[in-house]
Amino acid sequence: MGALAGVTVVDFTRQLPGPYASRELLRRGARVIKVEPPDGDPMPPGWYRALNEGKEVLAWDARTEPPPAALADADVVIEGFRPGVFDRLAVAVPDDAIVCSITGYGDTGSRAQDAGHDLNYLGYAGVLHDTAPAVPPVQVADLAAGAQAAVIEILAALLERARSGRGARIVVSMTRNAHGLAAHRLTGEPVPRLLTGGVACYRIYETADGRHLTVAALEPKFWRNLCGLLGRDDLVDRAFEPALPELAALFRTRTLAEWRTLLEGKDTCVGPVLTLAEAAAELA
Repeated sequence: MGALAGVTVVDFTRQLPGPYASRELLRRGARVIKVEPPDGDPMPPGWYRALNEGKEVLAWDARTEPPPAALADADVVIEGFRPGVFDRLAVAVPDDAIVCSITGYGDTGSRAQDAGHDLNYLGYAGVLHDTAPAVPPVQVADLAAGAQAAVIEILAALLERARSGRGARIVVSMTRNAHGLAAHRLTGEPVPRLLTGGVACYRIYETADGRHLTVAALEPKFWRNLCGLLGRDDLVDRAFEPALPELAALFRTRTLAEWRTLLEGKDTCVGPVLTLAEAAAELA
């Protein structure tokens, strides 16, 4: 029995953010009913299975059929239509239900009706400025600013409903929330591009076998330990220089496995860049 046992979630979303959010609710014990149009969810098949296994899936043609009967039991409804569409569908939900709309840009403003995907939201949020034109390997706006933010708001609304008996209407803006993930940086950066490879002690280095090593030795004690193990005590006072070519050259003299043997578990804040498959095996 999970914490959300007895909670019924009806999920009208497709693609990534909504199904990820409802999967997290499912993992915590909720019953999730995923409502799809007759042509299904266009998500890649492997992703679809990973995010929707264990959910009840039913098809609904909004043009010709009445709303699903499952809505009568809904505690939570998640939708990802463009703002206004869900209301135009005239879908009746229980008075005490929590309705969560996951949107790209919010439900008001000049971009509310614009189409978009993760990369667009991150761009508008200012998150990509330091690293453009590189493309992030994880959908931060979809998953953190969208799905996980929705789960947090839904859980809070369920707690409030338990006290007050009232439902709630939640609007999640992936752009606004993505900006919020980095907004603390508006107060100023301690070092230019500190988090994006701008300093020697916090960057990624190539190894002899073409793999890569992460170095995140921001605190002096960790950088000092690393320099000592590398036999380069002369670099201790140069942690926050933009680049140390001699350090990059040194890391290219050994393989990733050799560096892991030497540096891991020794308070150096050094680790490997694993493949997804390698990470899954190590985290199993």
